[in-house]
Amino acid sequence: MPPDDKRTMGLRERKKAKTMAAVQMHALRLFRELGYNATTVEQIAEAAEISPSTFFRYFPTKEDVLLKDNYDPVLVDAFEAQPSDLNPLQAMRGAMVSAIANMSADELATMRERNQLIMTVPELRAAALNNLTQTMQLIAELAAKRTGREPDDAAVRTFAGAVIGVNISMRNIRMRTSLNCWTKR
Repeated sequence: MPPDDKRTMGLRERKKAKTMAAVQMHALRLFRELGYNATTVEQIAEAAEISPSTFFRYFPTKEDVLLKDNYDPVLVDAFEAQPSDLNPLQAMRGAMVSAIANMSADELATMRERNQLIMTVPELRAAALNNLTQTMQLIAELAAKRTGREPDDAAVRTFAGAVIGVNISMRNIRMRTSLNCWTKR
């Protein structure tokens, strides 16, 4: 968690974020050791020292333990911080480069591992589609705000869909390769 976020978050929010991160860490470890399908919510909860009902307060489904993250606000902040003279594509590229550059090596490794699981486990891949649809809506709203158009404008939706398409195509490529792709001029 960035230092600025720690100052603005209250104790309760910090504790929730810490618990969520611990559950995700234990789940990822168990998925690695036992396999996704062989790992139960009860095993994840036990490893994270919480009850199964607490698990479900954080994650409505087992799939959500891998799909839920805190990257959307980071992307929004990075996009909005881009110079106003940039078009949406330039601003999105700058936001992605900035967001990735600010991630630690551990965060990048975890993201790679999560993406690998999502792409190789059919039920996770299916659940990820809903997540990508929500992200596409978020990108459409950001692009619309930047261009003075509506989020449902055809050009704005096409742009958001193209960004998601690139995201999907990059999921099987190592994060370092995708970073190099985004940072080449």
